[in-house]
Amino acid sequence: MTDTAPRFAPGTFTPAPGRGNTGRMLVTYARIETLLTLRHGEQILLTLLIPLALLVGLTVLDVIPMGELTTGPGDPVSKVDWVTPRILALAVMSSAFTGQAISLGFDRRYGALKRLSATALPRWTLVTGRIMSALVVVVVQVLALGGIAALLGWQPRLAALPMAVLLLVVGTISFGALGVLLGGALRAEIVLALANIVWFVLLGAGGILLAPTALPDGLAVVVRLLPSGALAEGLRAVFVDGTTAWSQLGVLAVWGVGAAALATRTTKLS
Repeated sequence: MTDTAPRFAPGTFTPAPGRGNTGRMLVTYARIETLLTLRHGEQILLTLLIPLALLVGLTVLDVIPMGELTTGPGDPVSKVDWVTPRILALAVMSSAFTGQAISLGFDRRYGALKRLSATALPRWTLVTGRIMSALVVVVVQVLALGGIAALLGWQPRLAALPMAVLLLVVGTISFGALGVLLGGALRAEIVLALANIVWFVLLGAGGILLAPTALPDGLAVVVRLLPSGALAEGLRAVFVDGTTAWSQLGVLAVWGVGAAALATRTTKLS
């Protein structure tokens, strides 16, 4: 004879309709975006392998005039100490701006963003989750690049580490907002081309490979006001000179606030 008694007492499971916890949804979405980024071969090439190759190449080879390698009269700086902050800035730009812009553009094209917006996930978490994902990727990049740089002889001023962390966080948020601004307004194919063009331009003439001291005075002023130049010079100031970088932090904050304000008006779901 079959036992038909219920396995659970009546009332054990009570329906609880309603939206789930917003914080939990945000963390879950950020985790998914992080995993998608780290599993994507092209993203790994852009965010880690290219910065790593430039770090080693610029440290070992004399291929680009990077400006005078000193912090002051009679105070020489090793090449790896000079290069590493700029490569960290490049890594942030690669993951938070270029990677996020392209990813968002194609998510819109394939309808993923539109479907996500139809769920219980609030729209603001779609942007916040991506920026959280970018911050996690930046942590991975900094640990990997910093480890290799240490093997090459990098000796940062650890007393300035809190300011460096603040620069990296604000820089990631600012570049992330710029990535959302670009990827949320244009067609995916245009975003792909334009994001890569901007990446190359800022790499060569945006204060990363070429320091402002190696540029004409007028152009040097412009470069310092770019987010790439501000982040690279800010990281150089804290790691090499051991000084604060409030002006560079302010430049990054202005770019981030401006890009976020525009993105809220121009971002499309499809």
